[in-house]
Amino acid sequence: MIQILTRALLAGFLMMGAAKAENAPDPTNWPGLLEQAKGQTVYWHAWGGEPRINDYIAWAGREIENRYGVELVHVKVNDTGSVVSQVLAEKTAGTLDGGSVDLIWINGENFAAMKREGLLLDTAWANKLPNFQYVDVSGKPTVVNDFTVPTDGLEAPWGMAQLVFFNDTAIDSEMPTSMAGLLQWAQANPGRFSYPQPPDYVGTTFLKQALYELVTDPTVLQQPVEQADFEAVTAPLMAYLDKLHPHMWRSGRAFPQNTASLRQLLADGELEIGFAFNPAAASNAIANNELPDTVRTFVLERGTIGNTHFVAIPFNANAKAGAMVLADFLMSPEAQLRKQDPTVWGDPTVLDVTALPAAERDAFDGLELGIATLGPSELGIVLPEPHPSWMVALEKVWLARYGV
Repeated sequence: MIQILTRALLAGFLMMGAAKAENAPDPTNWPGLLEQAKGQTVYWHAWGGEPRINDYIAWAGREIENRYGVELVHVKVNDTGSVVSQVLAEKTAGTLDGGSVDLIWINGENFAAMKREGLLLDTAWANKLPNFQYVDVSGKPTVVNDFTVPTDGLEAPWGMAQLVFFNDTAIDSEMPTSMAGLLQWAQANPGRFSYPQPPDYVGTTFLKQALYELVTDPTVLQQPVEQADFEAVTAPLMAYLDKLHPHMWRSGRAFPQNTASLRQLLADGELEIGFAFNPAAASNAIANNELPDTVRTFVLERGTIGNTHFVAIPFNANAKAGAMVLADFLMSPEAQLRKQDPTVWGDPTVLDVTALPAAERDAFDGLELGIATLGPSELGIVLPEPHPSWMVALEKVWLARYGV
């Protein structure tokens, strides 16, 4: 009798597992996935610190609801790490399905942590979405390697980024082209430079950019920080910041909170140099009457850091199919074209424009990138992101040493 019950229970468990597998979203069966997604609500946890990006996300939500019957709720976050902690807490509590996060805007150390802790949907899905065929894998290798960590189809690329600087040429047309030059410029122009306070993403990127130029061997940054003598490697950076801070805005005792705050200080005339992780940031601000049309973009002669940003689905997402529909739409030529428009956002595309159908290709070719946007050949060398562990370590030491 016990054997019969055991066999019956085992059969029941196998049937439950088969049913779960049968109902799992399969992006290779796109019509079936669209039917499965219909009526779902996708809670997308994404940075909410930039109004124009929020407007773009709202537009994407209207489009997928009208086309596919999928509702989008933008859960605005300031720190993606808090979302990672939220998913980890759900896993620890045994919430293996019906989680509160359906999609997350992510890259770098947060992706590495979620991948390491088993917090992501554990099947390659992103590279099976219909619009992934247009992604420029060969020309933009960071679309499949996130801060040196292979994505393995666990996150879908939806935007490119490269650090650029900008200033009002009506005030000063001569700008520094290196970190050493920036220090000299700040000393000659006290109070006219600052950077967002880490752990703000762009603020930490400024630290990494400086470290790239100051470190003896930049290749050490491509390995996990545990494999290096962190104190020795970063000693030149700490010495540099010690010299820079007294000459910054408010003598380095206060910092802008994000790039929007930094841009506003530039617009108000308190700062002379701004920067962002978007080559079209200045043109976008000009188009939105946030900066004067005499602002222009510049980069550093030894290159600036660039990367890709992604969306990923947690392992216990409640609306996995709907999340895939949204991720695919974000990679579509239509959505990528709108996103690259500097009057909307100006975020560079992840697509290989030359591989698009003629109409979409012509639309990209005809897009005006803006008066202050550098062309691809003018952006110079793109420096690869350091291993994500460097970002965590740099933020920790910065907060301990300079936190306000």
